Parts: sequence; C-alpha cells; structure tokens
Amino acid sequence: MTAKQYDTLSNAALLRLAEQALARYPAALQGSLSLLCRSENATFLLQARGKRYALRLHRADYHQRADIESELHWLDALRTGGIDVPQAVTDSEGETVQTLMMKDGSVRHAVLFHWIEGEMPGTDVDPRAFQQLGHITARLHQHSRSWQRPAGFQRIIWDHQTMVSPQSHWGDWRDAPNLRVADRGIVEETLERVGSSLAEFGKDARNYGLIHADLRLTNLLLHKGETRVIDFDDCGFGWYLHDLAAAISFVEHHPRAAEWIDHWVRGYEQVAHISDAEMARVPTLLIQRRIQLLAWAGSHAETEMAQSLGPQWADHSVRLCRRYLEAQRLPVGA
Repeated sequence: MTAKQYDTLSNAALLRLAEQALARYPAALQGSLSLLCRSENATFLLQARGKRYALRLHRADYHQRADIESELHWLDALRTGGIDVPQAVTDSEGETVQTLMMKDGSVRHAVLFHWIEGEMPGTDVDPRAFQQLGHITARLHQHSRSWQRPAGFQRIIWDHQTMVSPQSHWGDWRDAPNLRVADRGIVEETLERVGSSLAEFGKDARNYGLIHADLRLTNLLLHKGETRVIDFDDCGFGWYLHDLAAAISFVEHHPRAAEWIDHWVRGYEQVAHISDAEMARVPTLLIQRRIQLLAWAGSHAETEMAQSLGPQWADHSVRLCRRYLEAQRLPVGA
C-alpha cells in the first residue's frame, strides 16, 4: 500500500481527545459525546442542555490549522450570502479551531459545529433531491467565483495529479481491494485519456475554483423539502463540475445514476449555465472521480464505508472505465 490514511487510534482514544477539546468550551456546552462516524475524521454527537452539536476531530497529517480556518472563513461568507451551511462554535477564548498536542509531538485539530437538522438520503432517494442539490451547488459556485478570499486563504488542491496519480491525496488506485491485476491496463488507459482531456480543458477561472469537492449523498440533509449541504472538510480548488461527479460517489454503477445526473444538471441550470465545454467534460470528471475512489477504498480499507462496498465494486469500476473508453454514453449505470 502506498498511502496510510485511516486513523489508527481506537474509538476510546478518539473519545478522550474529543473530551479534551470539549473542555475548552463554556459550561453551557459541556455534555455527553458519542461517536457518529469515522472516515477522514472522527465526528461526535454532543448533547448539552437539550441541544445537539457536532464535534469534528481531524486525523493527523491531512489539513493544517490554516486550512481549517480557511474552510470556516468560506462557511461564514456562505451564510452571509444566505446559504444554509454549518457554523462553528467559539470556545471560551473566542477560538473556533482547537489544537491538541499528542504525546509523540504531533497535533490534532478539532472544531465544534452547531447541529443542522435533516435526514440523510439513501440510494432510493427521490431524484428531485438531486435537482435541489444541483441548485444549491450552482449557488456555491456563483459565490466561489465572486468571493474575494481573505489574505492567507489556503485549501487542498484537487487536480489530476493530486486525485489519481500514485502520489495522490488518497493514495494509489492500484491498492483498491479486489481490483484484478489484469484490469490495471484498462484503468491506466482511461487515466491517460482523462489526463489529456483535462489538460486541454485547463484551469480557467470559469471552470476551476473553490468547490465543496465531496457533495455526495452522505453529505446531504433533507429537511422539509430542502436539501442542505454539510461537511466542507474536503473543500478546495478543483474543477467546478467535479461537484457533479462527487454527487454520485461510490454509486456511479447504480441503475438510476444517469437519472440523478440529469436532475442535478436541471437544478444547476436553474441558477447558472453549464457551458458546452464543461458538459463535454462530464464523462471525464465522472470516471476520474470513480478512479479517485478506488484509491480511497485502498487507503481506507479499514473503514466501514470501504468494507460496505462489496467484492464487486472494483469490477464495476473497471466496467465503467470500459464504457468511458467506448465514448458512447456516460460512464455510469448498471
């Protein structure tokens, strides 16, 4: 394996760190912590005086403190612009990011967020939810294009090199569980075409900028007919329509995936126009994301999410690569 990214601390150790971070907040925020999920980070539910909060404990070696503070700056600006996104809670000293020192000299960061109400959809979601998601994503992109970022703003880069090369942020796609050695050539051929297409596309400000980068089903909350977006931890600089590819992460092979994409585009176009050049790159961005997730599955093989993908997920990925190379239809679906 070329990348080790899963947090190896036990749940109990993570809970102790979360409690250490929570101790820095006022008495009104002291309460009970319970682990919600583990992926890039560990997320805890805090219940205090009848209210709920989400405490995000970052794993080591992913984001610097300045990266996290930059994320929170964008969230503040989005809320000012009327978009419902998470809001960080300040501690007793007015800080929004906690830095915890470990015994080995490394540091961990933590952020406490106000709770956002809503239900997480599954793959049986009403496709109209994707129309709402596309609508919201277009608003995020409009804000990104017009927002004057503060001095010192820094976020992760999501381009071809950092997404799908052997040295990508999430490791090497060759490490994906159940990926047959005989199928690597198909993936390599796909990546060669993807790289050429995106090099020609370029990183013009019209098609490349600050994006959420992980707008998938598990980061959506449906509440009273509205779709809300959470978890901006992976927000960074990438192609705007990567957010479309991310919307169907892990389920690109689902029979309804093309329908979901159609509704997402329909919702986006209600707010902003997708150029012909961008639409022509949608298949490329879709398959790039799927291969990026192969790398993720390899470097996060211990996670519940990776293990839930099943033994056929890599085979489906290769099948979608073949479909992309055929260039006759979107690389999604059964």
